[in-house]
Parts: sequence; C-alpha cells; structure tokens
Amino acid sequence: MLSIMRVHLAYGERGLDVELPDEAVVLEPQRVAGLPDPEGAVAEAIARPLGSPPLRELVRSGDGSTSLTTGRVAIVVSDVTRPVPNRLLLPPILEAVHGAGVPPAIGGVVIIIGTGMHRASTPEEVERVLGPEIAASYEVVNHDARDKSTLGYLTTTARGVEVWVNRRYLEAEVRIVTGFVEPHLFAGYSGGGKAVLPGVAGAEIVMSNHGADMLGHPKATWCVTEGNPIFEEMRDIALLTRPTFCLNVTLNERREITGVFAGELVAAHQAGIAQAERQYVRPIPHLFDIVVSTNMGYPADLNLYQSVKGMSVAARAAREGGAIVLAAECRDGLGLAEYTELLTSPDLSGPQALLERIHSPGFARYDQWGVQCQAMVQAKADCWLYSSMPRETTEAAHLHYCEDMSETVQELCRRHLAEHGREATVAVLPHGHLTVPRLTA
Repeated sequence: MLSIMRVHLAYGERGLDVELPDEAVVLEPQRVAGLPDPEGAVAEAIARPLGSPPLRELVRSGDGSTSLTTGRVAIVVSDVTRPVPNRLLLPPILEAVHGAGVPPAIGGVVIIIGTGMHRASTPEEVERVLGPEIAASYEVVNHDARDKSTLGYLTTTARGVEVWVNRRYLEAEVRIVTGFVEPHLFAGYSGGGKAVLPGVAGAEIVMSNHGADMLGHPKATWCVTEGNPIFEEMRDIALLTRPTFCLNVTLNERREITGVFAGELVAAHQAGIAQAERQYVRPIPHLFDIVVSTNMGYPADLNLYQSVKGMSVAARAAREGGAIVLAAECRDGLGLAEYTELLTSPDLSGPQALLERIHSPGFARYDQWGVQCQAMVQAKADCWLYSSMPRETTEAAHLHYCEDMSETVQELCRRHLAEHGREATVAVLPHGHLTVPRLTA
C-alpha cells in the first residue's frame, strides 16, 4: 500500500483535493506575496512609467499637440478566459484619461474586449470582466476576428499574409493595451504585444501566426522569447499599430498582483517577463514517469481548447512514454465548432493522424493550434483527463477518461511498478502553467 499525501489542485472555481503518493514532487510558483496596495501600485506605475511619459501626458497630447476632448481612447482588455484583474487596472487608467480631458461618453472612450479567435463575451461576462459600473458607463465592444467589416488594413508580412486589426483600435488617437504576463506554451510569455495579436487582430494573421510550421519551430515554446518567431511577430505587429501605452501585471497563485509594469510596450513587457521568470520557472533535476497537472482552474479551464496549456506544461516534466493526468473542469465542453470538428474527426484515428492532417500542404482551420499542441504532447506521453465532460466526449477528443484523479494515479503507479520493477516518479503542478518545469541536468 502506497503512503499518500493530500494535494489541493486548481480546478474550476472550488478546486479539487486528491490523494497522491507521498514521494510525489509538488512544483509550485515561487512564493511571492501580493502587493499590499495594488490599486496604489497601479496608479504609481501609470504616473511613473517605463520608457514613456505618464499616461495623462500622453492622452493630453494624443498623436499631435491638441487636446483629445473630442477624440477617442481605445483600451484593450482580455476576455473572461484570462484572470486579468481588470477591475483594479481600469479605474486608474480611466482616471488618467479623464484627467486629461477625455469624456467617458460615446466619442471619448471605447473598451475593446480582445477576444482573439474566441467567441464573443456575453453581457454577464463583460460585467464580470469590467465590473458592473464600468460595464454600464462605457462603450464596450467585442472584437470579431472573422468580421472584416470591423477591421482595418495594417500591413502585409514577409510571408505574404495581410494583417488586419480592429478598426476601432486602429483609428483611436490613444491606444492602451493591458494584460497579464504568464508563461505561454508557444508564445513564450503572454502580455505585451499579445493584446494586439491575437487580441484584436484579424483571423488571417492569427491563423498564420499560430500556423503549423510556426508552432513546430523549436523556439516556439514555454518561456522562450528570443528567436521565437511567434513571440517576435506578435511584438512586431503590435508595435506597427503604435500603441500609446501598455499596462501589464504578474499574479501569484492566489490571483493577487505581484508586479505592475507600465509604459512603452517593449520596456513594460520585458520588465514583466523578468518578474514572471523569477516567479513561474521552477528547476527539476530529472523528468518524471507521471505528471499531474491543472489548467489553473476557472476561468482558464473553461474548455479543453484552453486547457491544452495545462497538458503541454506537464509535458515539460514528463519523460518519453510517460503519463500525464490533467484536471480541467471544461464546463463549456471542448471549444468552438472548428476546433471540435477537427479534434473529433471520425476519419482521424489519433494524434499522429491529426498531426499529419495539420501539416498537410494547404491545410488551415480555425483554432487548429489547440489540436496540434495536444497531439504534440500525446506523441510524448499518454494523457488522461478529469473533467465535467462525459466519457464519450473525452474519448472522442483522443484522451483517456479519468473518473477519479486519485485512483487513476494510483493505478498508473501500480502499472509502472509491474512493468518496470521500480516505483514511479510523480510530479504535481497544482497551479498548471503558472509553474513551468525547467530541466537542469
């Protein structure tokens, strides 16, 4: 009988307690306390930014030298799938904007939900993201990457891809982007230019940036930015839109703000990345036979499309031929239609067939990156999923169905002992991709 310990996993809104082998290695972010006065820290960062004049001065001057009392300010915020504390970030931004003479009424400020390729946010989700007072007091629009009538042409990439961006953002005199700097499975880190691409970009450039060859690049991976073609294109295109101001934060596992980084996009983002590197990257001495992971709980684990991140970060700690057990609630199911249709295609028998289809000449589907990333993980390790979805849905997504996390891990340990003659090594990532294992040996 294995000795066990109890571990609390981030799962949905309430979490999940599981019993795991006592020898399991628990990998968590570095313990960093939340800022004692986060509202004050945000206001201070806006007033004393990095590589930029204060936001109020930028708003007052706009692109030229005249007041913006009749102009427009566009503020890009993340949708409900990201735990960005918009309710803390927006009031100091708006205070600076209005202090420079911009009215809150139509014609003054527009808040754009940077959905990327996600579905539009519901009115309830908009209120949850912004807070009821801001949601009711300002013009709020959902970005729609597929609706070209809402986009404006920006440029054409060296690969010949046209770049279209949300017209309301492009036509604003002051463009403010916000976000949360966390590890990302192929962009290296989120935040910074990701607010523009994919946040408010058109479908064609998003699909190209997230295309099969780009994702297959060896540097398109967790916590790598230099030489990462996805990260570099995101930043380059964002800079072409001439963002006026960037406000990013880092969070701890309790979703408390640990750092505020504001100012010129590159300067602010690089400072946020440096803090994220300290908090989220954790060294490991070897790879593990079994890795238990999450997708950070709600709202990040709303669906499988988002939860592939938790599977992918677990693969950083898993040995070839090992096992990954992911806990992700997936209350919204698999994801949007295009992703679901590709992932569950009846004529594709498994991950290898999916990879071959995605890499076939001329193949392109919305949201294919999620399928590709999952298949790349499964080429390395067997994957089990504990979620709110029924067995048939889980298995249609080419994943093993997990009815009970504790029992599944214990069975995998017994199986490993029988096959290999030694106890399995087990790692646990209770906060999913808020912890990125980095092999040191």
